[in-house]
Amino acid sequence: MPESEPEREEETTSDVERRRRRAQFLRELNEAKALRDRVQPRRARAARMRQQMRMRTFRW
Repeated sequence: MPESEPEREEETTSDVERRRRRAQFLRELNEAKALRDRVQPRRARAARMRQQMRMRTFRW
């Protein structure tokens, strides 16, 4: 039984690390999208329109 304790602790630390890396990745992804939208406003507008159309035609 005592052998599983360090393993569980290691699992939680790796999970915390994974969540931290994921949060960092999502922040950077949002920054990149915002930058792309500023640099290419026409393309960004077209992408928004496509997304809206996709949401309108989506069946629940």
